[in-house]
Amino acid sequence: MLGQPDPTNFCFRKPSHSIRLRQTPSHPPPAFSRSLFGRRDARVRRLAGIAVPRMAANFWASSHCKQLLDNPEDADLVPAADRERGITPEEFRLVKIHMSFHIWRLAQAVKVRQRVIATAVTYFRRVYTRKSMSEYDPRLVAPTCLYLASKVEESTVQARLLVFYIKKMCGSDDKYRFEIKDILEMEMKLLEALDYYLVVFHPYRPLLQLLQDAGITDLTQFAWGLVNDTYKMDLILIYAPYMIALACIYIASVLKDKDTTSWFEELRVDMNIVKNISMEILDFYDTYKIDPQRGLPEDKISPVLNKLPAKS
Repeated sequence: MLGQPDPTNFCFRKPSHSIRLRQTPSHPPPAFSRSLFGRRDARVRRLAGIAVPRMAANFWASSHCKQLLDNPEDADLVPAADRERGITPEEFRLVKIHMSFHIWRLAQAVKVRQRVIATAVTYFRRVYTRKSMSEYDPRLVAPTCLYLASKVEESTVQARLLVFYIKKMCGSDDKYRFEIKDILEMEMKLLEALDYYLVVFHPYRPLLQLLQDAGITDLTQFAWGLVNDTYKMDLILIYAPYMIALACIYIASVLKDKDTTSWFEELRVDMNIVKNISMEILDFYDTYKIDPQRGLPEDKISPVLNKLPAKS
């Protein structure tokens, strides 16, 4: 029986000691290899929980899989409308990190499951591969994504409750203050922006199954925290969820001195992809210092948000 992970552990602190992974090619590999459909990879696909009876579907046939970005760099492309306002790729990333944290704080207030948070953040990040922040104000899109995700994940939160907590959390900052009608109107826009594709597969289920198969369930809490933190990045838009889970297991096993070499060899997954994802996660920790309670410093995010159109 697996120990229950802490669903509130969205913020993971990088351990004080460093980790050195073997460098992989500088150019990113494909998001997933077609060879994963082969017989020899049937075990990892089974363990990764690709079949989901509740949805009567599987990841490879899902809209989520079809929408994976072919080029990881596409996630950081700044829309023309935002470039005209002077928003740089780094500032674009900062807003996504900041608003992902805002979604988490709001979700904690209304008490929803981790899966709802993960789905909301996925919607949020996916929207901005198609729409500009100038057109779709992230301060409104974030709570609306949480509202939509709560319905999709069958944990519905009323819009009026979200509005109440937004006002409570953001105080006198009018830029974050929206009414129920604003959220309901934005919900319709988001559905269209997402092409009505709302099913999202996450790394959590494969993580638990893979840890159990590897016999290292004592790493559950540690690896779960790593998975939570991957939603501060765009990994869920680029890689298959079970590959993200494997990367988190890889990092956890190295940091906790667990020898999983033979286990990974038996899985016959592309370790270049696993290590590339691992390096992206570790690079994120090195680059961004995020307070687990406050998120990004106000003086770092406010100048970026001020470049967006004034709230009408």
